[in-house]
Amino acid sequence: MSTEKTLNHHIQSFADSLDAIMQDYTADSVLFTPNGPLRGLEPIRTFFGDFLRTSPPELLRAMTLVRQDIHDEVAYIIWKAEPFIPLATDTFVVRDGKIAAQSFAVLAPSADSAGASSGTAASSVA
Repeated sequence: MSTEKTLNHHIQSFADSLDAIMQDYTADSVLFTPNGPLRGLEPIRTFFGDFLRTSPPELLRAMTLVRQDIHDEVAYIIWKAEPFIPLATDTFVVRDGKIAAQSFAVLAPSADSAGASSGTAASSVA
């Protein structure tokens, strides 16, 4: 599977299920988060499971891809889910149709300023 197809599957998986999201990762995958790297399927599953469980449905519906760039096995996206997440970015390294490495960063307003929880949210519209 190409980098573009893998990325598109990953993005679409957020409308499906945690199992669909996890199809894009392997036991060797690494997800770099603001709180440190997560290595392997279980920590990555926990990260996305927590994100899906704690995000209000409005946040998931508001996810919008702002920019997508792909070069060979590297993909970069900028996304938002306003008013909850005004800016987030992910970078992916895709090998053999799976996400080998991903970095994720988010700018989220504090709970006081936007009524949303602050801290880390998951990647990815991604």
